[in-house]
Amino acid sequence: MARLSIGVIVGSARKGSINQKLAEALMKLGGPEVDFKQLKIEDLPLFNQDLEEPVPAPVERFRKEIRASDGLLFITPEYNRSTTPLLLNAISWGSRPYAQSSFAGKPGAIAGTSGGIIRTAAAQAHLRDILGVVGVHLTIQPEAYVHWTDELVAEDGSIPSEQQRELLKRKVDSVVAWVGQVSGSAAKKAA
Repeated sequence: MARLSIGVIVGSARKGSINQKLAEALMKLGGPEVDFKQLKIEDLPLFNQDLEEPVPAPVERFRKEIRASDGLLFITPEYNRSTTPLLLNAISWGSRPYAQSSFAGKPGAIAGTSGGIIRTAAAQAHLRDILGVVGVHLTIQPEAYVHWTDELVAEDGSIPSEQQRELLKRKVDSVVAWVGQVSGSAAKKAA
């Protein structure tokens, strides 16, 4: 079986982002059957329908990367009980033009981290609604509302706590299995 390609979209471009650190740690937990690739979104212009023609080069690159991915993993911080403007902007560009969403039919999953008491539960719930509208087929379980501590991810990107590593490995394994299942079904239908 061919290796799966999973695009990782992180909703924070902040230097030292804890969600970027989580994304890198999750990507390291993937097995030999998967290649994770982070899809850059911080260079996308602010969405404006007037900019759709001609398509800006960063937008075209982003859409091609989405289409080339077998599945997607969204890593979201929580801002004001929702996801970030950066991530919403990327979703807006990827879902256009109307009825031609690059996300349509893609299997996906969501994770996120925060030091707050509800972690990223509200942001993930909101993001689930949005991704459903643009056609992403999400797997939800196991949920990954990760409580951030400075000890969660080591300098080398590993997860020192065996308990946390096992929990997050289950999430990654679930994402890989889901992407394999859905993308395998899509390949069979296309044949």
